[in-house]
Amino acid sequence: MTISHAAKEMGKYCDSITGVEGSLGYIILLIITALGYMWINGGFQMNGSSKQVEEDEEEETPDPLRNFTTKQLRHFDGKVNEKTDDQKPVYLSVGGTIFDVSKGRDFYGPGGPYEVFAGRECGAALATMSFDEALLDDLSACDTLGVGDKAELENWHEKFEHYRCYPIKGRLVPDTKLPSPERTISAEELAKYDGNNQDTPTGDHEGYGTNPIYLAALDKVFDVSFGGVEMYGKGGPYQRFAGKDASRALALMSFDPKDVENTDISDLEETKVKVLKDWVKTFEEKKGYPVVGKLDKNL
Repeated sequence: MTISHAAKEMGKYCDSITGVEGSLGYIILLIITALGYMWINGGFQMNGSSKQVEEDEEEETPDPLRNFTTKQLRHFDGKVNEKTDDQKPVYLSVGGTIFDVSKGRDFYGPGGPYEVFAGRECGAALATMSFDEALLDDLSACDTLGVGDKAELENWHEKFEHYRCYPIKGRLVPDTKLPSPERTISAEELAKYDGNNQDTPTGDHEGYGTNPIYLAALDKVFDVSFGGVEMYGKGGPYQRFAGKDASRALALMSFDPKDVENTDISDLEETKVKVLKDWVKTFEEKKGYPVVGKLDKNL
C-alpha cells in the first residue's frame, strides 16, 4: 500500500467517523496548533513527564524601603558618576514616594523631556503639568493642591506604581521634618532605635519609609535609616551597632561585644581615633546620614 493510498483511506475513515468531508485536514491542523501551544507555554511531554522551560534569571528581591533626605535624592539624577564612570539610577519623588524610574531613562534621564524632575520631589509639578522650578523639592506644595490637581497627583502615583511598575525605593523626608542636630539624646533614648521596629512609622515619624535607626559616634547621633537599612536594620551585619554608641567598636573595627558595649575611647591610640574620625566623615559626607542629635552619656 502506498503512502498516498493510505492517506486516502485514513481520510475516508475520518470522514465516516466525523460526518464531515475533508476532516483529516482539520484534525492535522488542530494537532499542529496544539503542539505549537505546548511549545510556547512550557514544552512537550517527554517520558511521561512535562519538561517546562525554567527561567535563567531569578526574580530579584526588592531592597528594603529607606528614607531619603532632599540632598540624597538629588544624587540619583541619571548622570554619569564621576568617580566610577557608571550611569547613576534615575529616582524621583511623587508626593513623597520615591520611585526608581531608570526604565524610563529616555524620559526622565539626561536629555529627556522630563529630566528636570530627576532626583527631585516633583509631585506638585506633575499634578499641575508645570516645569516651574518653584514647585520642585517642595513636598508641602502637594498639600495645598486643589481637588482636581490632587486627583491628578494620585493618577500619577497610580501610573508609576501599577502601570509603569516603577520600583518604590522609599520616602522623602523634608529637612523641616528632621530632628534638630543640636538636641540632646540620652543613651536610653538611643537604645530605642535599634533597627528592630518594623512597624509602619507613626507620630513624629509619620511619612517615613521606615522607622529611624540611630547610631552614635563621637557624641554625634546619626540616623542610618537614610540609606543604611540593609546594613544596620534587622538582620543586617552591623545591627549590633544600632541603638548604641559604637565609637570604640568602629575605632577598633571590632565586633567584640566588649568593645560594642564599652563607650570609652580615652585609652585609644591616636591612629585608632583617626579611624573613628574617618568613619564619622564617611557617615556625614559620603553616606549623607543626617545628624539627629548629640549623645549625652550622663543622661
